[in-house]
Amino acid sequence: MEVNARFILREVMKITIGSDHGAVALKDEVKNVLKEFPDIEVTDVGTFGTDSVDYPDIAEKVCADVVSGKADRGIVLCGTGIGISIASNKIHGIRCALCNDVYSARMSREHNNANVLAMGGRVTGFGPADEIVRVWVTTEFTGGRHARRVDKIMALEKN
Repeated sequence: MEVNARFILREVMKITIGSDHGAVALKDEVKNVLKEFPDIEVTDVGTFGTDSVDYPDIAEKVCADVVSGKADRGIVLCGTGIGISIASNKIHGIRCALCNDVYSARMSREHNNANVLAMGGRVTGFGPADEIVRVWVTTEFTGGRHARRVDKIMALEKN
């Protein structure tokens, strides 16, 4: 599936990104992809090396920026993407989607208005990750009947 990398965002989109030690290389690759978009500003909250860190701490930093409005969206990465996506979804206001393919990335934005993308550094290659990120940052929420469903998802936080 081809993505039009010349898509220009109308406003500056702020993205906070973070990874644990299992996905530092993927995080650096994703940051390079995000440089293709002149209207995206990236904040990297770590980690920056291979020393072991706890992914819930990284999820908390990224998601705090999204919830506070400091960032429009977030990207979280760990070895599989599973743990950091679970941790992210524990934070009030976050809709984190673990995406391993372009179609899921597109649907997470169009139908679920995902505000955080999760991927796994040990399971997602650079090529697929690059395409996933390009689609995820350029796809808008379609609203309509999906807005009602997202509202219901967010209402579950109150239970």
